[in-house]
Amino acid sequence: MLFFSYFKDLVGREVTVELKNDLAIRGTLHSVDQYLNIKLENTRVVDQDRYPHMLSVRNCFIRGSVVRYVQLPPEGVDIELLHDATRREARSG
Repeated sequence: MLFFSYFKDLVGREVTVELKNDLAIRGTLHSVDQYLNIKLENTRVVDQDRYPHMLSVRNCFIRGSVVRYVQLPPEGVDIELLHDATRREARSG
């Protein structure tokens, strides 16, 4: 639940989602659920030469099970908040 609550705070920010098939999509995080399924708006493909068929996609839903990495903007990461949440979760579990 730590990641879910953290991602909910990032709604409205730009993120890059890299899938297990090496496709990387950059867009504005619209929503995320408890299974880490992600909805992006205003999307664009990072490697347009390799995936030209994805150029027309503007909004997408990504299942959490196919996500390899989520890259966040450096200013979107509150390290102190993550440290505190990790400590609380370690104490309770």
